[in-house]
Amino acid sequence: MAEKDDYLLDLLVDLGFTTADVVAKAREEAHAAGVGVVDLLVANGLIRAGDVTQAKAAQFGAEVVHLANMKIEDDVIAIVPRDIAKKYRVIPVFKNDGKIGIAIADPSDLNTIDSLTHLLNAEIEQRVASETDIEAALVKYYGSGEKKKMDAGIFAGVMQELTEENVHVAKIEEGGEVEADAPLIRLVNQIIVDAFKLRASDIHLEPLEKRFRLRYRIDGMMQEMKSPPKRLQAPVIARLKIQAGMIISEHRVPQDGRIQSKIGNKLIDLRVSCLPTNHGESIVMRILDKEGLRLGLPELGFLSDDQATFERIIGLPDGILLVTGPTGSGKTTTLYSCLNYINRPDRKIITVEDPVEYVLSGINQVQVNDMVGFTFASALRAILRQAPNIVMIGEIRDLETGSIAINASLTGHLVFSTLHTNDAPGAVTRLVDIGVKPFLVASSTRCLMAQRLVRKICKKCVAPYQPTEQEMRSLGLTMDDVKNANIQKGRGCQNCNNTGNRGRFGIFEIFVVEDEARKLIYDRVPTTVLRQRAREMGMRTLREDGIRKVLAGLTTPEEVIRATVGDES
Repeated sequence: MAEKDDYLLDLLVDLGFTTADVVAKAREEAHAAGVGVVDLLVANGLIRAGDVTQAKAAQFGAEVVHLANMKIEDDVIAIVPRDIAKKYRVIPVFKNDGKIGIAIADPSDLNTIDSLTHLLNAEIEQRVASETDIEAALVKYYGSGEKKKMDAGIFAGVMQELTEENVHVAKIEEGGEVEADAPLIRLVNQIIVDAFKLRASDIHLEPLEKRFRLRYRIDGMMQEMKSPPKRLQAPVIARLKIQAGMIISEHRVPQDGRIQSKIGNKLIDLRVSCLPTNHGESIVMRILDKEGLRLGLPELGFLSDDQATFERIIGLPDGILLVTGPTGSGKTTTLYSCLNYINRPDRKIITVEDPVEYVLSGINQVQVNDMVGFTFASALRAILRQAPNIVMIGEIRDLETGSIAINASLTGHLVFSTLHTNDAPGAVTRLVDIGVKPFLVASSTRCLMAQRLVRKICKKCVAPYQPTEQEMRSLGLTMDDVKNANIQKGRGCQNCNNTGNRGRFGIFEIFVVEDEARKLIYDRVPTTVLRQRAREMGMRTLREDGIRKVLAGLTTPEEVIRATVGDES
């Protein structure tokens, strides 16, 4: 074993992943600690696990595969039974001309290759993948931990009971309800329950040409799950349409609905969208969990200085606070958390939304209805006659809505709303573009805030991490910057489904509009000039706020780079 490690260490040096001096020092420390040299190098962040994978592949002349980026078909996975895959820690990746491609973490394990050749009665062609990739793929394709329970829960018992008769009854049932213990109902309920247990924000049921794909969005990333058989596509969709109050005989136009479901003692709402596609109707269910709206400002991701600034802004008696960012960047959660923070008996709060996603106690919520002419603008005009202190508008979409919102802020109301712009200063340009006069924007706006969501490092598998040179360059960091920093990364464990991340929080760009900024807005300076002056006045960009959170060990360089691509800083 020591001989094999020596050869691997030499390869790591030859390939430029480390230096002989670092290896020599690691040998001494590893010997004293009684651990492997390679393991010590990885644990201390001196090399990456991916570097070891590359070196192992080079050692045996094998190809490296990245399982997370691959879609392995069900018939390929079926070649290697679950118990064999888990026993030998391998993943089948292809079958071609009698050869089976097998991804393995240790290509030097000839006993495993011989055993697989005998068990599968085929020639084995090695591919090399990292241990983390192998573990994640075993969970994805064969089930493990929560996922294993989910697979068993959804398919093992229910599938045996889903006869053609059961399917037919559930599919044609329209006027009433079928039995609560019917297999199809249990299948649909289990899909929802397991999504909730895995902390998914969305459930995607997508009809493809030859299969019916099930995916969950967990911490902002889509993850494919074991899918129901294609023959259950129509009955599953029909069942969900019944629950959501849709017309199940209508297959030509999109429909929207809601489902209320009880999981344990917890009541959750699902916003359901049904869209006709080439191969059937696609269903997307957004899980609306009110717990997320009770987050305090630190849980949203604010560090202490930004939190103090933000608390001061939302405590003002009038003016506009705009939160900007793309769809899915957490704007709604931020605004609702603000309302929850300032919701007191002596304040009247009214919201205008499309649709009302979360029902909040003590707040008057209004849903617009364009079909009857009840638009954002008409709703705003009506609610201002209700004498509110605070108004929340789901989104400023046009000049009429923007003008009424600004007039409301100038007449003693505090107004919260959102815009779809990439950065905070860009909100000024957006308002002017839709026709709002610059002097009105300058006089009414109190704060513009852009935000993005990044994934938190899993607390149960967190470990020190040394950023790569490319990550350092992308973030503009030097060795002096990271020398005393607490940069970390998750190794991957069952708690985080081997991703190294669990949960999300925000990174923010807060532009407080004060006298100098108001003059710049009034003078209609270009966005680039306004952004530069805002930074000189103390605004931190999204990337700069992200870097602070990387150095504090809250998220990873990779996450900040991904979330702030295009940020000039």
